[in-house]
Amino acid sequence: QVQLVESGGGLVQPGGSVRLSCAISGATSDFYAVGWFRQAEGKEREGVSCISSGDDSTRYADSVQGRFTISRDSAKKTVYLQMNSLKPDDTAVYVCAVRLYFDCTWSSYEYGYWGQGTQVTVSS
Repeated sequence: QVQLVESGGGLVQPGGSVRLSCAISGATSDFYAVGWFRQAEGKEREGVSCISSGDDSTRYADSVQGRFTISRDSAKKTVYLQMNSLKPDDTAVYVCAVRLYFDCTWSSYEYGYWGQGTQVTVSS
């Protein structure tokens, strides 16, 4: 059973930075894509970033392009989301998810395993 545990959220001031971690256990191979999604209060869940297996190609939502960076440490089985230049609109619960396939996708329905999420609040 694949399990995911997020960490690193908290309260940060506008313009600040935070790094989220997604620790993955239980996968029988290293060939899986990982996505980060977020859901703000009263809004639908949206894809933020994802990283594919193999070539570690990445994708970003337009709203975070140039500010967020996703990366993978295969030895630690952990995926990170570095979030810079944070804005109040980035406030949300951030959740990581695993898709047992090479390529990542924005469709949350294609991810079979999800973490519990970590709250990020951007406020002064």
